Amino acid sequence: MFSRNTFYSYTGLSTPFDPTHRHITSPLLSTQALAGVRLLLAFYTLFTLLFTLIWTSVREHGGSGWFSYFTHLSYIGLCAYFFAAGTHTFVFSREPLDGSSRSYLLERWPRALQFLHLVLEASSVYPHIAWTNISVHILNLVFAVFEILFTNIPPAPWLTLPCCIIILGCYLGVAYITHATQGFYRTFPFTFPLPRPHHSLRPAAYAFLDPAKPRSPLPAWILGILAAYMVVFLIVRGIMIFRIRVVSWAGARAGVVPSEAMEDWETVERPSKEGRV
Repeated sequence: MFSRNTFYSYTGLSTPFDPTHRHITSPLLSTQALAGVRLLLAFYTLFTLLFTLIWTSVREHGGSGWFSYFTHLSYIGLCAYFFAAGTHTFVFSREPLDGSSRSYLLERWPRALQFLHLVLEASSVYPHIAWTNISVHILNLVFAVFEILFTNIPPAPWLTLPCCIIILGCYLGVAYITHATQGFYRTFPFTFPLPRPHHSLRPAAYAFLDPAKPRSPLPAWILGILAAYMVVFLIVRGIMIFRIRVVSWAGARAGVVPSEAMEDWETVERPSKEGRV
């Protein structure tokens, strides 16, 4: 019988939530150090977002289209994730070291908010030559790799995959909103000053989404984006599973990591028929 606990198990919401504190610990860093790194990245991404938005608005007069770029929107999600994860990690690091009573904010939140955090985590960590270009287009991958390899966050539950696909599909609609309101499919957001009359010289970043183009392979592009995201999701998930097994194996050999940590994740990954998690 499909019970409520069975549904929660497929969403990754174990009972209790995150009993081994994987979302706010690291195999290499202390909780204090991990909280510091996450909050540092949170403030860095926030500063980068504000700088690029102000620069684009004041120097290039293109602030109205700033939110039309996938890189900017994904960077906003990354910033939100690091603030959320950093805050939870910091709260946990301040808890007294008295064993099982240690907890953090997310553990006490409603199930819906816990699941939304998992979706934010999955959509931010599963990724997708001026200083701002490096920060927004390259360092976001570096930040995501840090979370994948150097923290204990578990693989995203399978139910987060369709949620992320829906978010990705909604984003594709932003290109058509931009075309309807501004008359073109977004140009590449170069950060060097370019006189306003020459903005038309910039190549359109999302012209491939134009259904009016002759012989436009629009369905192929959309299916290709969907397939690419699913492949990346599976690859990142596989890397996380491999990391968990390596850390668990190394910890077991050193007598540091309790075997229950690995068993807890496997229980959530393969819920029982009775719906127990």
